[in-house]
Amino acid sequence: MANHVSALKRARQTTRKTTVNRANRTHFRSTLRALREALQKGDSTAAAAEFRTAVSVIDKSVQKGVIHANTASRYKSRLNARVKAIAGKPAPATKATAKKSAAR
Repeated sequence: MANHVSALKRARQTTRKTTVNRANRTHFRSTLRALREALQKGDSTAAAAEFRTAVSVIDKSVQKGVIHANTASRYKSRLNARVKAIAGKPAPATKATAKKSAAR
């Protein structure tokens, strides 16, 4: 443990900053997880809404130093490609819609 006053102060600062950084990183990862789950379900409207939220959180994470700017750009590009790919596909068929199309 630190003995000097300045070292004790730095230890206190590090503890505070660690908790803030952990919270920022957790929020960032949770947002990406929510977007990936929306993509997995195949719901294009939910995925588009989650994408807008994710882009905002990604940009804020860059400002706060959670991730590097190039990493953020790569995330946004790849996630946007996945959202666009889902938007081009028809909605996943449920049992009700499958019955209706089979009846026709």
